[in-house]
Amino acid sequence: MEKLDLGKERIPKLIKKFAIPCVISMIVAALYNIVDQIFIGWSDAGAFGNAATNIVYPFTVISLAFALLIGDGSAALFNLSSGAKDKEKANKSIGNGLIFLVFISVILTIIGLTFSKQILALFGGNPNETECYQYAKDYLRIICYGLPFYIIGQGLNASIRSDGSPKYAMIATIIGAVSNIILDPIFIFVFKMSVKGAAIATIIGQILTFIVSIAYLIKPKSFKINKESIKLNKEICRQIISLGLASLITQLAIVVIIAVANNLVGKYGYMTMSSTGVAYGVVTPLAVIGICMKVFGIVVSVVIGVSLGGMPIIGYNIGAGNIKRVKETIKYILISNLIIGFIAFILFELCPTLIINIFGSGNSAEYLEYAKYCLNTFLGGIILTCLIKSMSILLQSMGSGLKSTLLALARDVIFFVPAITIIATLTHSVVTMLWSAIIADVMAFITGAILLISEIKKIESLNSESEYVLPK
Repeated sequence: MEKLDLGKERIPKLIKKFAIPCVISMIVAALYNIVDQIFIGWSDAGAFGNAATNIVYPFTVISLAFALLIGDGSAALFNLSSGAKDKEKANKSIGNGLIFLVFISVILTIIGLTFSKQILALFGGNPNETECYQYAKDYLRIICYGLPFYIIGQGLNASIRSDGSPKYAMIATIIGAVSNIILDPIFIFVFKMSVKGAAIATIIGQILTFIVSIAYLIKPKSFKINKESIKLNKEICRQIISLGLASLITQLAIVVIIAVANNLVGKYGYMTMSSTGVAYGVVTPLAVIGICMKVFGIVVSVVIGVSLGGMPIIGYNIGAGNIKRVKETIKYILISNLIIGFIAFILFELCPTLIINIFGSGNSAEYLEYAKYCLNTFLGGIILTCLIKSMSILLQSMGSGLKSTLLALARDVIFFVPAITIIATLTHSVVTMLWSAIIADVMAFITGAILLISEIKKIESLNSESEYVLPK
């Protein structure tokens, strides 16, 4: 970390150095799911296959949530400890995180294979929709076998970045994603394996990312993996969870959104008529909402990548008591993400048909109509969403796990879930319920601005000459 001059180098230069590889890594990671969706959409499975992957998607997000809980928490503690010159604690933050990742990955794999029926039911899987349900069963079962590789690989990514090797972290992710992109059409179209082929291609990519990430631990830059560092320490684990909780909540909030939306679609899909006089049904909204969430995920991945690029800078300089550089980093990141949100907004509002056609051709008039509603309305508050996600990670980087977690909950759970449930229940419509996202964005943005300003004022009160005390 000292070689990178985190306490002296120009902020824009440092952010570019960390953020560009991080953005690429996050986009590539998001491509794991979106590429499957594209190829499945062009296969014989079509909308049924896309609806099926949308049903399974929340469980993969849960797995990622726990990977980021531990990975981002370990990285944040490592940054703060390095800035405070506590070498022993920095080593333990990475070592304990690694063991934690192994344990969680095994538990989630067992849960996924044992309770597959309950998982599918929870996220909108209906056995009466036989074709869609069978695809979902096949996809979930295969994906579960790759969970340990996926969780450990993704969890180590943050630690590798924080060790001053963002390019290596990027390469580890790209290798897996590129292999998935290459293998998807081979398994789906050449071997005629449809949705099963997409799942197999995905876990092969995850295994490759895992291998490259583990290889980094042989010779890291500024931490050591030894018997002492991997010996689980209750206090270290507690701090990892505290600092990574916002990342967990951010991902679990996505799960809540999809679960609630999918179940409302199952209830009101056949009650909502399109302009053609035909009901939207269940499969069309499920497939479209799934696609919109994946597109949304690409934009959020860029925002998160930029924000995570500032994490080592913010954490190190708070630990070193250099508050001026912390504020400069925050300002630069927020402006960058505001621009990203504006570009996404223009695309969603002006090019909805172009975006949706990437995921398959020959779609019905009802399908295209609902897709336009989703992109225009459901993602209409994307500018505010980008700032909300950015502020949550900034608070996490500043060591304020509680405020970061609260903001992560605010947009997707505290405001969105009640809004979509109330609107759908009152109108019996899967179209009007889409306005709940904009309502949640406005309310959460106000909340985030208040929390971030209060945290900045808090760190300003610190004496720049005094030693920063790691958060408990």
